Amino acid sequence: MHLHHHPFCPHSRFIRLAFGEYGGEPALVEERVWERRPEFLRLDPAGATPVLVEDDGLVVPGAGLIAEYLDEIAGAALGDRRLLPADQPGRIEVRRLSSWFNDKFFAEVSEPLVREKVYKRFMPREAGGGPPDMVAIRAARANIRYHLHYIGWLLKARNWIAGDRLTYADLAAAAHISCVDYLGDVPWDEDETAKNWYARIKSRPSFRPLLAVTMAGMPPAASYADLDF
Repeated sequence: MHLHHHPFCPHSRFIRLAFGEYGGEPALVEERVWERRPEFLRLDPAGATPVLVEDDGLVVPGAGLIAEYLDEIAGAALGDRRLLPADQPGRIEVRRLSSWFNDKFFAEVSEPLVREKVYKRFMPREAGGGPPDMVAIRAARANIRYHLHYIGWLLKARNWIAGDRLTYADLAAAAHISCVDYLGDVPWDEDETAKNWYARIKSRPSFRPLLAVTMAGMPPAASYADLDF
């Protein structure tokens, strides 16, 4: 398998975490989506990461579809470690919360921060590059606070975000937060319960490849790779 991704695309990180929990990682192909590389657009005209390409040429575009595909081909074999529960109510709750982070958190927090602080550094001006928009950054920094409180509220009655065990919902939340944490924009003193949950998931072996990611000219925040932050 090949995974077309970007190291700071939170949806790509979500799928990399999923592969890590399933016990493997595909070959990685870095994509700068703003370059609109023709070979990449032939795989998926939407031109967004991640895109998974199987050995037989099967193309699975988008984090949501890839997560469902991985569950279909490997989920049942994981037993109680399955990332999408077998029961219908459990699957609905995992999908609901995965969507919360992959859609809502992305729109309100991780996408503007990654776009303004990372992507714009490499994008030509005609593609939207240039200095960061501080209004967008301040709004995202304000928005993350209520998301952390929501995580903390969920965890007051659960071991993990969607229930008693680790699921795609935890991986989606952690993937998006990891991008923001690299940039130093997570106010970890905002919610102790959310912080403790992130420390647990950050300590898992599946997280190690993400913690090794660095960007030239922009080192990670001190909390990023610190398991005891």
